[in-house]
Amino acid sequence: MTMTDPLRNPHGLFNTFDGCWILDGARTPMVDYCGALGGVSPTDLGIHAARAALARAGVDAGNVGTVLAGNMAPGDSFQYMLPRHIGLYAGVPIEVPALMVQRICGTGFELFRQAGLHLRDGIDVALVAGTESMTRNPIAAFEHRTGFKLGAPVKFEDFMWEALKDPAAGVDMIGTAENLARRYGITRAEVDAWAARSFERALAAQASGYLAGEIEPVVSTTFEREGYAARRLQLPPKVERLEADTHPRPSPVEALARLRPVHPGGVQTAGNSSALVDAAAAAVVASDAYARDWRTRSGRAPLARVVAAAVVGVPPEIMGIGPAPAIRLLLQRTGLTLDAIARFEINEAQGAQVLAVARELGLDTERLNVHGGAIALGHPLAATGVRLTLTCARALRACGGRWGVASACIGGGQGIALLLENPDA
Repeated sequence: MTMTDPLRNPHGLFNTFDGCWILDGARTPMVDYCGALGGVSPTDLGIHAARAALARAGVDAGNVGTVLAGNMAPGDSFQYMLPRHIGLYAGVPIEVPALMVQRICGTGFELFRQAGLHLRDGIDVALVAGTESMTRNPIAAFEHRTGFKLGAPVKFEDFMWEALKDPAAGVDMIGTAENLARRYGITRAEVDAWAARSFERALAAQASGYLAGEIEPVVSTTFEREGYAARRLQLPPKVERLEADTHPRPSPVEALARLRPVHPGGVQTAGNSSALVDAAAAAVVASDAYARDWRTRSGRAPLARVVAAAVVGVPPEIMGIGPAPAIRLLLQRTGLTLDAIARFEINEAQGAQVLAVARELGLDTERLNVHGGAIALGHPLAATGVRLTLTCARALRACGGRWGVASACIGGGQGIALLLENPDA
């Protein structure tokens, strides 16, 4: 197999959905690593976002028929109960089951794909939530269950740092972006310019109030469920309220150009790669019949329709190119062209990575990440796909476009993409 085969002739999973409507959604602010959300369990971040999504949609939690939640790194010892606890403390009926979904950086998109499949099986309302605490990624020991032998190495590992490496390809995630930079002739100046644009657009979106429209502010609160222990979302002392993303900041090209590359001679730096943040995002997804009734009752149009989903594999050493073949497969199977897509949201895992995707597709970057991307806003793994999907849907409404695509690369060598339709276009 040549390297271009999976890029130009993509194969993978493809699904279309006749009735898969995003009624509404919400997210927390995305707060810098080791910041004010650093002490909060991802479960509680997810509960907060899920409750907000239900409230914004005006949907009673009693109508939810399935709970789908995503989380990559355990933020406490009870991660395996995370989907169930999000459902329970969001008020979902106790008989409604919950499922953990995991596709690394594509997890948030996979939540919508799974929701479409559940709706196809007869469910009317799905509650989806992606949540991630990068701060609470554990320091892990995998080899000491049988004890510590005298003089033997003590093997504690930084879970997040080690997870950035792909042992199959022998490369870290920044290294995969460097491979793409060489392959597509992308320079450090181009990557810094893209990063500066990401920050500039995110700051403009903050100033205009656009980003505030998808954020549910966080305050210290208690989540209760009758008959069960209360949960507490506790902010640090002197922090009363979090209502804005914390990473966007003035970042001119001149300042970015002074940063040292992660790999000697490379194009990627801490300033032109995705930021580490803690956050959660959630949405309420409904069947065709439920959405029609909801529209009659509420007098509102759903936020968007999830038309189709595509998931593909690519070589692990260039994993960042994954959105290109995923988007190609999505468009090939739906019969649409790039020109028909009014807005693209592609996760900015690294600057060179998103530029390589744009170059591979021949993408008009004026339609790409128009409100800034993960370089400026952050990439809270499992929450990212939900955030990007909501942002893309809202961006379609803002510009009056009909079709939008939200996509991400996935560590290990995958890509995922969703096709969205604006119901008011």
